[in-house]
Amino acid sequence: MPDANLTVYGAPWCPDCKRSKKFLGEMRIPYNWVDIDQDEEGRNRVQQLNDGKQIIPTIVFEDGSILVEPTNAELAAKLGISPKAKKDFYDLIVVGAGPAGMTASLYSSREGIETLTIERSMAGGQAGLTEHIDNYPGFPQGVSGGELVDGMKMQCERFGAEKLMAQAITSIKADGDYRIVTTDTGDEYAARAVLLSPGTKYRQLNVPGEEDFIGAGIHFCATCDGPFYKGKDMLVVGGGNSGVEEGLFLTKFANKVTVLERNDRLRASQVLREKAANHPQMEIRTNTVVEEFKGNSKLSSVVVKDVNSGKTEELATEAVFVFIGLDPNTEFVRSVIELDQWGFLKTSDTLETSMKGVFAAGDARAGSTKQVAAAVGEGATAALMIRQYLEKTEGSRGYRGD
Repeated sequence: MPDANLTVYGAPWCPDCKRSKKFLGEMRIPYNWVDIDQDEEGRNRVQQLNDGKQIIPTIVFEDGSILVEPTNAELAAKLGISPKAKKDFYDLIVVGAGPAGMTASLYSSREGIETLTIERSMAGGQAGLTEHIDNYPGFPQGVSGGELVDGMKMQCERFGAEKLMAQAITSIKADGDYRIVTTDTGDEYAARAVLLSPGTKYRQLNVPGEEDFIGAGIHFCATCDGPFYKGKDMLVVGGGNSGVEEGLFLTKFANKVTVLERNDRLRASQVLREKAANHPQMEIRTNTVVEEFKGNSKLSSVVVKDVNSGKTEELATEAVFVFIGLDPNTEFVRSVIELDQWGFLKTSDTLETSMKGVFAAGDARAGSTKQVAAAVGEGATAALMIRQYLEKTEGSRGYRGD
């Protein structure tokens, strides 16, 4: 994907602005954000570009071209992201380009199995948004999530793996020996086998005001949105590994980072707890839950409660980052594939789901450990299991991947 140098003119209350920013963030496209409510020059620029009308988002690209209120498909086309795969039929379709999906794509493509990977957002999934991965083998000093994912992408491209980005799968069905997936653009692709590695999404708090301020003060990606709040006081909700890791990263920009944890101690590893405790810009508040988000078009404060005393307090802040767990991206298969009580994909010992020819790997699989190294291992295992399945279903004609 080509680098993009662009500016998004918009406002925090604008739903289309939030959507465009979210899309660019998921695609890891760097952009400049101009809030026309606060920037008179930016507001005048929007009116100049739109014949006196104030239409947002207005997105200006490096070459001077603009898009006004673009759909995600229009943005993808402008950024050189192909809206359609090269073919209608493949040996294997991989849903999701996280570490599990990319590893499976690498293994299968290397063996001559025609593979298409479909990803609704960005390659790398949650791993690609992680500032620093300290426990992936082979990197004694650790590695950034972006760097690790970029290496995986180059390996996949080396073996000719095809990928279709910015496309969400809306359904999957069986048609005889084939499996059909449908994208949100209405396109259908068929394959002899499918690997589901759709990953997970950040869980929300579901408290008053949250939906109103997502993208306007409430965020789920520190690397995407932390730089917009330089010199500000920030809150992180969640004291697990993700919350503390992202909180430490946010200290690069924040004046102060306060981590809120509902339990009486942080759930993060001992190493991270020690780092947080010794960091001069971090404060830890345990036994604390969020009750409400407040503001006027943009977040301005958060109401928190002490779970022991029941006392509430209003904390002034413009930025809250929520890291309280993950939910699997499995809504599109809920009616056709067996899931566990939390919505994760149930599999057999061969990683096959309840639908024949459809396998699962990575964070969305029931029983997975939600670790990058484990996801890579599951992706490799799934590719080998799928190879065996394809050989078996090919029958006496043999399989060209032998």
